[in-house]
Amino acid sequence: MPELPEVETVRRGLAPAMEGQVIARAEVNRPDLRWPFPERMAERLTGQRVGLLRRRSKYILADLEGGESLLVHLGMSGRMLVSGDPLGQFQHNHPAPEKHDHVVLHMGNGARITFNDPRRFGAMDLMPTAGAEAHKLLASLGPEPLGNDFHEAHLVAKLKGRNTPIKSALLDQRIVAGLGNIYVCEALYRAGIHPARKAGRISATRIAGLVPIIREVLADAITAGGSSLKDFRQADGELGYFQHSFDVYGREGQPCRRPGCDGTIGRIVQSGRSSFYCPRCQR
Repeated sequence: MPELPEVETVRRGLAPAMEGQVIARAEVNRPDLRWPFPERMAERLTGQRVGLLRRRSKYILADLEGGESLLVHLGMSGRMLVSGDPLGQFQHNHPAPEKHDHVVLHMGNGARITFNDPRRFGAMDLMPTAGAEAHKLLASLGPEPLGNDFHEAHLVAKLKGRNTPIKSALLDQRIVAGLGNIYVCEALYRAGIHPARKAGRISATRIAGLVPIIREVLADAITAGGSSLKDFRQADGELGYFQHSFDVYGREGQPCRRPGCDGTIGRIVQSGRSSFYCPRCQR
């Protein structure tokens, strides 16, 4: 599933083709994805000018001139395809429609935004912009890890006395929004913390030290995504996953990259998810 850096990369890729532009025509080709689409979705989108395109956790929000916001979640296999962009950043010609093109936005500037989702775990909804934070998918989310509300005192307070593994605690979207399996593994590796350590038994100093590390891991991934946008624009206009060099994720059995460590990356399963770590330098 796309994590925060992937979703932020998609948002940045969509912005030039969508922000300030009118949705000349919206096509909705099925009644639902993970959940039913809102009533008259195509009608409510058609003719609307897109204002700000923003991100909350793993959701993209397009604020519309009429006072509603379009929420987009990519799910497991969702892809956003941009074509016909007059700015010349994506492929100029529109590709032939595909089987799983569920929602298509024809922009007034000639761009076409296609949401393609073979497994249909993605989601779209419309909500009043003024009360967007109260939406059922957003209301319980914790602070953004790159925002000012995510700080050392917040994380120390939230994890104090918790008997859950630190990996599970950081995946709790109520504590911090947008973190997923990949980047929690990477952050814990950089911090030298074993993923199975009980969160409440880690010193406040080490917990506080996780905050800048989490920010750094995400920033590095967003930077990698930004550079890969050039590749997307030259190719088929697809926005989503990008190549990124991970220190531990997916590297089971390979040598630890930390200078001076001769450990081998291991893997354990926690709550049905693989955790990658170095048993030698993560305690």
